[in-house]
Amino acid sequence: MPFHFVNKPSLVAYVTSGDPDLVTTREVILAAVDAGASAIELGVPFSDPVADGPVIQRASERALKHGTSLEQVLKLAAEIRERSQSVGLIIFSYLNPMLRMGLEKFCKIARLAGVDGVLATDLPVEEADAYLTELGKNDLAPIFLAAPTSTDQRLKRIAEASGGFVYAVSRTGVTGQQIRMSEDAQTLVRRLRKFTKLPIAVGFGISTPQQFAAVGEYADAAVIGSAIVEMIERNPGREAASVGEFIRQFSAVSTRQSVTASRSTKAV
Repeated sequence: MPFHFVNKPSLVAYVTSGDPDLVTTREVILAAVDAGASAIELGVPFSDPVADGPVIQRASERALKHGTSLEQVLKLAAEIRERSQSVGLIIFSYLNPMLRMGLEKFCKIARLAGVDGVLATDLPVEEADAYLTELGKNDLAPIFLAAPTSTDQRLKRIAEASGGFVYAVSRTGVTGQQIRMSEDAQTLVRRLRKFTKLPIAVGFGISTPQQFAAVGEYADAAVIGSAIVEMIERNPGREAASVGEFIRQFSAVSTRQSVTASRSTKAV
């Protein structure tokens, strides 16, 4: 089932679960939902986050010091689902924690917790058959990363294996904020459109309302991660309030674009 991104662009918010602690993470997520986030990526802290930049690396280290585990993240997902029925919930993890739990057990617990989709950052689509089978049994949407360097053949395979939405990486390299968005993202989304009718979300480096608005010109959603994690890091004691205020800046942009689109349709 595809995600229902009503606004354009819709906002997908990433948080590192357990940073600075699980109680605060829950408060931050609920504040993000109240501020207009359409979906939440629940990041599972990992000891070797090779795809992540320094901001999320530090967050993973802090979360792991408190012993945050995949089991706890799934429990957190269930608590969020109890509070919000409409927000999309995605487990964002490296493969190792899922394998340690066991894919079958992980998928069953995730479904019971109300999780909608799973993104295994370091699992190539070519090696995902067993993973896809277990997700399919539990009605969990597999979300894959598509990179600007991917060939059309690989993009087609990623698109065919994906559910929910396709995550288009805005640039090569690790996560982190950037001053200027690369044209690679727009080109990648255009290439992906040839192979899928699923929504496409652009991530890696989006940190300002201006960048968010620009992504909305060609994609369905934008993922904001490092900017949110850094907001949490910089505002001890008022993490949830800071993230809520931050996300409202983006939600205002999204709402304005939705109104404009609606008026254009009526005019036609």
